[in-house]
Amino acid sequence: MPQDSPTSHDQSALSEREAEDLVHGVCFKTGPPRLVGAELEWLVLDAEQPDLPLPADRLTAALDAVGALPLGSRFTVEPGGQLELSSAPAGSLMECVDGLQADLDLVRAALRDRGLFLHGSGHDPRRPLRRLLCDSPRYAAMEACLDRSGPAGRTMMCGSASVQVCVDAGYEEPGPLGHGRRWRLAHLLGAVLVSAFANSPAVEGRYAGWRCSRQGVWADLDPHRTLAPPLEGDPRAAWTRHALDTEVMCVRPVPPHRPDGPWAVPRELTFRDWLRGGGPRPATREDLEYHLTTLFPPVRPRGHLELRMIDAQPGEDGWLVPAAVVHALFDDPEAAETAYRVVKVLADDYGPRPAPRNPLWQSAARNGPSDPELRAAGIACFAAAAEALPRLGASRRVLDTVGAFTERYVLRGRCPADEPRLPVPPFGKDPLT
Repeated sequence: MPQDSPTSHDQSALSEREAEDLVHGVCFKTGPPRLVGAELEWLVLDAEQPDLPLPADRLTAALDAVGALPLGSRFTVEPGGQLELSSAPAGSLMECVDGLQADLDLVRAALRDRGLFLHGSGHDPRRPLRRLLCDSPRYAAMEACLDRSGPAGRTMMCGSASVQVCVDAGYEEPGPLGHGRRWRLAHLLGAVLVSAFANSPAVEGRYAGWRCSRQGVWADLDPHRTLAPPLEGDPRAAWTRHALDTEVMCVRPVPPHRPDGPWAVPRELTFRDWLRGGGPRPATREDLEYHLTTLFPPVRPRGHLELRMIDAQPGEDGWLVPAAVVHALFDDPEAAETAYRVVKVLADDYGPRPAPRNPLWQSAARNGPSDPELRAAGIACFAAAAEALPRLGASRRVLDTVGAFTERYVLRGRCPADEPRLPVPPFGKDPLT
């Protein structure tokens, strides 16, 4: 789950076989589904002038104040100043919700005292986008690497936000809670989730007219880094090949070099190449662990499955809906079976191209639930989730919030992107033109 990602400090050289065994064993921890988690990213806006960028010193001071709070969630800051809270692994939906809500109450109060507030949107309409963490060698190297794909990298780093929901990988054996089926369900259901929760509409530039321009940005990054591996066959073997055959984003200095020095940004060096002696120094387990964090597929296996395709949601309680719906569709056996049957009929639209570059995902990002197949699938999946949530112990608040979202959007073929937006300042041109 979000906080359960220990890092090794082993600096000994790693063999190719050892790397394959590590990825194979660490990224899919099979067993009975019992834990859930969520990672919430937010834009931080000025209460009086929400359409204008915040001065870096003011935003930094506010985020420092948040970092001093006694939070149960892990607090981090994205390169553009987006605030992120990652829950501890929770044994139930309500444990996850209650923990995050308590932390959000503290964070909102601290920001309110400084004339700021949290805003849920998949993209930041304010321009220009700037990297707040300017002294971070990690983010400087990431920026240099992603710049090779054009402006999408900086837009992703500095101007996007999401709700990421984490579920266990599932049982080893077949069935609705088996890890192979859950892996496939995550990718097929992912397009339905992109559609239902689309909340990053674009009015100009490359993604003009899209409901979920954030998904378009991700699809335009380094193609191998953001693609899903093939879904047929053993998920662990497919992911292991995919991870090792993806290019290295950056190489960190290690002693006797300056540990705080600049990070190297190699070209056309896959991690497998590095293991075979092609890098500037031998690759280590720590290098592999970091490399895995630089892979951005829509579903990322990190022991659990991390669903990364959902835009940040509007309103104080908007984040509850994807957290609850995803948990229900994966961890209630009846709902999981219903969801799998529903999305399986969309498999023909999946085509040979992996997510997010196949027709189904592209239609979800462009059209949202105005796509009739995605709308029908969304209605069926939300109905299954609504039936499952009482069985999973959801509170009246969660049930009412999911019900209101379903009535306002899902049943009407609408999504949050169809709501009025914050104004974009006249000087703010979308860089993706």
